[in-house]
Amino acid sequence: MKSYNFDYIIVGSGLAGLATALHASEHGNVAILTKSSAEISNSHNAQGGIACVYDIEDKPENHISDTLVAGRGLCEEDSVEILVKEGVDRVKEVIQMGMKFDTDEHGNIILGLEGGHSQRRILHAGGDATGAKLTEFMLQEVKKLSNVTIFESLCAIEILHNENQAQGIMAWDLQTKETKLFYGGCTVLASGGISKIYTRSTNPETATGDGVSLAIDAGVKVRDLEFIQFHPSALALEGLPSFLISEAVRGEGAYLLNNKGERFMLDKHPNAELAPRDVVASSIFQEMKKSGQPYVHLSIKHLDAEHMKKRFQSINRFLLNAGLDFTKEDIPVAPAAHYMVGGITTDLDGQTSMSRLYAIGEVASTGVMGANRLASNSLLECLVFAKRAVDHSILNYGEVVSIESDSNENILPEANTETLDQYLDIRKSISEIMMNYVGILRSKEGLNSADMLLQKEFKKIKEPQSVQGQELARMIKTCRIIVRMALKREESRGGHIRIDFPELSLAYESHSEH
Repeated sequence: MKSYNFDYIIVGSGLAGLATALHASEHGNVAILTKSSAEISNSHNAQGGIACVYDIEDKPENHISDTLVAGRGLCEEDSVEILVKEGVDRVKEVIQMGMKFDTDEHGNIILGLEGGHSQRRILHAGGDATGAKLTEFMLQEVKKLSNVTIFESLCAIEILHNENQAQGIMAWDLQTKETKLFYGGCTVLASGGISKIYTRSTNPETATGDGVSLAIDAGVKVRDLEFIQFHPSALALEGLPSFLISEAVRGEGAYLLNNKGERFMLDKHPNAELAPRDVVASSIFQEMKKSGQPYVHLSIKHLDAEHMKKRFQSINRFLLNAGLDFTKEDIPVAPAAHYMVGGITTDLDGQTSMSRLYAIGEVASTGVMGANRLASNSLLECLVFAKRAVDHSILNYGEVVSIESDSNENILPEANTETLDQYLDIRKSISEIMMNYVGILRSKEGLNSADMLLQKEFKKIKEPQSVQGQELARMIKTCRIIVRMALKREESRGGHIRIDFPELSLAYESHSEH
């Protein structure tokens, strides 16, 4: 079994992992492990932008208040304060490094508006390609560093630890079919979210909750997994993926219309189409149930066509390729699983319940998101807590474990071809179960059905000791924990809506923990 020694082992190549690597490179050598290529991540897909109190007329208190309101009583106020106040410095740092955000004709950064924000404070790059532009920029910066090595096509399969102290990562090389050991003084999980466990999702195929499932297996605390944020407006054209139609489109004045051509959000929330995501997503879902149609309409026909085509170049290009001109035709949209609001429990420095193990970005529950993420806070959270984690790790650093031999012990076999085909069917079934019973609207009856069906899928795993069998087992285990947390929370709050308990309850104004 091949083994490697690094000072920092980082799982994930999204913005959280890349930002952590940049800071960590100042203190030692760094390994980044990524499941596919370094360019694929949830961060790369982020269209909306990065929220920051950049305008002198805006105030940190406003951004803090907006985040707390969106979080539905479950945000940790000290975490939110750190996010907002330190976020300004982190954004200015990347600008000083050379990152270019969109500017007007006078060279001033353009600030957009999104749902839940009381003021324009969203920085964009490439119009609707902020995530791609920012992660590409950070990746190029990381690639300049001689002491950072990127390992692609590696699937993390175990957190190596001694009692409650992390020592690195065991990974499976998807290309060479080998098990590899990465030992380090500091281990960072920045592996992204879990939303690809749903049939309709804006996430890449790799977003199946690896980080959370590895943490659970290692006895690391997780919380609030029942809060899955569904993005309200993902493309709903048959035969095409659930392509994200950025919330910023509504920020520019787009309307949501039902099948009668009516703006139904006017009666749902004072901010109409710019209400927080949980409100908009559930309202759309209810309209779909009422009409029997699998989508509602997003209309920009009343807005300046040239401005909208320039502002949303990526969306316009995708829709044109699909045969739809969004300046002349309404866009069919429906909610899609988008963001894991809960995650691995951390403190204010990204430290988990296991010593020398950190969690950054979507995989983490830092206390910032509460029960419902405020739009465009996620990229900011990556930058802020990556820096804090590395700063803390210097005080918490351990010696790299010395490896004297390449033992074949713990090498996992690969499932055979026939079994792999069966596993694809099981994974499809899992996503359908989660979408049907653990989606936007939930009930005790539906959640119990989901748990029973997930148990049946678990029993179908024929080669549990194989790499793929273990990955599938971890996925089912994590889904069942989500179900159990959703059953225990007998209320509706943020990204968790129970039709049998439709009201928010003060009795549940606390984190769900596992």
